[in-house]
Amino acid sequence: MADKLQLPPLQALVVFEAAARLGNFTAAGNELGLSQPAVSQRIQMLENRLDAPLFERRHRGVQLTESGHSLYLIVRSSLSDISEQLERTRRKRNVLRIDTDMGFASYWLLPRMERLQALIPGVEVQVTTSPNDYNFRDSNADLAIYFGQGNWPGTQTQRLFPEIVFPVCTPEIKQKMGENMQTEALLRYPLLKLPETRPQRWISWEDWFRYHQIFGQSHSASRTFNAYSLVIQAALEGQGIALGWQPLIAPFITHQQLAQCGPAVRTERGYYLISASHKPISAQQEKVKSWLLDEAWGFHENTTSIAVF
Repeated sequence: MADKLQLPPLQALVVFEAAARLGNFTAAGNELGLSQPAVSQRIQMLENRLDAPLFERRHRGVQLTESGHSLYLIVRSSLSDISEQLERTRRKRNVLRIDTDMGFASYWLLPRMERLQALIPGVEVQVTTSPNDYNFRDSNADLAIYFGQGNWPGTQTQRLFPEIVFPVCTPEIKQKMGENMQTEALLRYPLLKLPETRPQRWISWEDWFRYHQIFGQSHSASRTFNAYSLVIQAALEGQGIALGWQPLIAPFITHQQLAQCGPAVRTERGYYLISASHKPISAQQEKVKSWLLDEAWGFHENTTSIAVF
């Protein structure tokens, strides 16, 4: 019988790999769904077990020590091997995995899941979400749908939707605003928003006002949420005005739960359909890609007109 392997808990190695790759305990926690103290605790446990420091703690992050770098190369390679073997096993089970963000999955993909499943009967469709930007090297998905500029290295991309953004609120708030509302009037209401990112991944309220030549306006009543679903829920409850992204906001406009209350801004960014450029694509994946593109085209054809800046 083979000797028992002398290994620390696998989760500690996974946490170590994320912290080393991202260079930040908080970012590693966000990726893994852990708090920063939980990440720090697991790293400390690993360092105690090895009796050697793995990171130099710095003001704006962490940097691997020589011992940490050596361990990272082994752990990263081993976890990649495990991931690839799991992927091969998954493919044998006839599974199609789609990676995207929570907003797109909830508001656009989920309502179409029955039609997607009917397209590939007998195939298990897995939808996984992440709040982070798409990372080709860390994705084992067959297809991905992410927001950006379509320039992810090592991938083939096709734009499904351009970034079209406009303010939305409940019909009751819009009625209070009146027919001849000026853009500056939105500042009288709480502005519902997502946290800022660096670099900025999407239009912010400041960007939207800048597009409309409104500068230097302070707004103390803003409310910030760490998920777009919370922003929309707050808007549905009449707590303020949110920025609505097409096509995510379309169902709420159609069912008159929310109303457009300002002109839209369109940019060159958008939601892109992503596949690996170096992997052969199966007939099953090709069928789903064509279907997604057709669904996006049909959405564009059927969407009611909006006031675009």
